Amino acid sequence: MRIHLTQMPAFICIGASPLLVCFCLLMSLAPASAYRPFDGTDAAVADKDKFEIELQPAGVLKDASGKTLIAPAARFNYGLTETWEAVLEGQFENPLSPPGSANLKAAGAFLKGVLREGSLQKKDGPSVATEFGVLLPDSQGPSQLGASLAGIVSQRWDWGAIHLNGVAELTREHHADLFAGVIIEGPSKWTVRPVAEVFYEKEFGKSDTVSGLAGLIWQVREDLAFDVGVRHALTNGHPVNELRAGMTVSFSVLPARSLHRGMN
Repeated sequence: MRIHLTQMPAFICIGASPLLVCFCLLMSLAPASAYRPFDGTDAAVADKDKFEIELQPAGVLKDASGKTLIAPAARFNYGLTETWEAVLEGQFENPLSPPGSANLKAAGAFLKGVLREGSLQKKDGPSVATEFGVLLPDSQGPSQLGASLAGIVSQRWDWGAIHLNGVAELTREHHADLFAGVIIEGPSKWTVRPVAEVFYEKEFGKSDTVSGLAGLIWQVREDLAFDVGVRHALTNGHPVNELRAGMTVSFSVLPARSLHRGMN
């Protein structure tokens, strides 16, 4: 699901260091599929009984209100079944100029399901998915519960992949919001592949945003990927610039002993 300015759940509340979290995750990795650093997503879910973590230790956002450090931001995906996952996401925004107190924003809890298995599941044709859930209030300021419903269509070819996203929301300020975006990726077989995203978002009675992102995903190995992206947008005619950098890992919930037993 989209991260509004722009992808922190429970672990940040206990003051865990992002580096420590990354180290712990790397101790028991399983294959990871990176869909950072986008605002949209793809029509795939985490494998059953596996966690997938999309982590941004730090990013910088500059808009008309000033400069903000986004640190950290995370999305947690847990595979409930072969075609459904649970999602928890959010980010801490730390105003730098003018300075201000940290605020937990863009938090949400969702269910995501594959409605049609296709090329992302190594089958023929497009993959189709939906994602829906609750937008949680910010830790500061006058915000309320919101709701979100998304549709995703993905197609992968030898030369790359395209992911189409359409989202309707009731925002935390109880405005209607519509989002339409497309993600384009280079060949998945490349160790480092170029990626791009463009989207248009209209929050009725508040803002219109046109955004473009260009970046790279470095697939270090099957179980680890790093990403970097530069985003430029216009919101109500005012420029927005953002630098994103992060990683994607996944790990099995089942202990290794159980996995070996299941293979025998």
